[in-house]
Amino acid sequence: MARKIVFMGTPEFSVKILDSLHKSEYKVVYVYTQPPKKSNRGMKTNISPIHSYAKKNNLNIRHPITLNSVEEFNFFKSINAEIIIVVAYGQIIPKKYLDIPKYGFINIHASLLPKWRGAAPIQRAIINQDHETGISIMRITEKLDSGPIFAKYNVKIKDDDTSEILSKSLSKMAADNIVSDLDNIFKNNSKFIEQDHKLATYASKIDKNESKIDWNNEADKIIAKINGLNPSPGAWFIYNNKRYKVWSAKKNLNKGKPGQILDKNFTIGCKDKSIVFNEIQKEGKNRLMLDQFLLGMNFKVGEFLV
Repeated sequence: MARKIVFMGTPEFSVKILDSLHKSEYKVVYVYTQPPKKSNRGMKTNISPIHSYAKKNNLNIRHPITLNSVEEFNFFKSINAEIIIVVAYGQIIPKKYLDIPKYGFINIHASLLPKWRGAAPIQRAIINQDHETGISIMRITEKLDSGPIFAKYNVKIKDDDTSEILSKSLSKMAADNIVSDLDNIFKNNSKFIEQDHKLATYASKIDKNESKIDWNNEADKIIAKINGLNPSPGAWFIYNNKRYKVWSAKKNLNKGKPGQILDKNFTIGCKDKSIVFNEIQKEGKNRLMLDQFLLGMNFKVGEFLV
């Protein structure tokens, strides 16, 4: 008889992992995800990527607003799953749930724990200019991302990696390994090792206010922010009272005052060197490559961005 699994996840990052489990010998008896949300204009209801995948593949779906109700707790117990796989679900699992499945709750976290516990590990690793990151397979305990670790998988962070690119890479890595990881857990070949909590760092949720570019920083640091915040919420600056979102940029060796337009290619001075935009987007307009952007851009060399 196939082992019974519950999967809990919400964003695109989780989809490949659920797909890997669904196509394996294991039986995903229920998929938990965040509830549908109305779009900004309230005209359309949007379901999560995991909800969409589960619906297309005829998997049983649950999307409770909260896990803390008596009704939801009793339903969860009635599923009688042997193990729960959690991948960016978006809700804290209440303590009373943790001992229900025989093999516990297993979390797939997108960092090399104990570094970057929390909500935005991929973005923080890039913004921090880390050289590597990875996936940690851990048992969920009451404290956030602090449970013992069963396995880690490392990947190098490339200079041009965005959070979107790195997220896809880490998702695939987790998907490629989750079935064999479960095999080892069910065969009792797994050894969970406690984290060194003294080394813990925290990847707090990205605040939109921190996504504004500070031209007084070094060029490398600014580019790391641009890459880490791509695609959302995006790094931005103000010029002539309009907001511009930067999708990608590269370092230039020219020097000038921070925030100053240095030449006709819209090269911008930083604390040390300068940067040139590859792709940029004016508010209310489409994103454009630099050559297209410059065609419709009136600016003066020597002016400053805010």
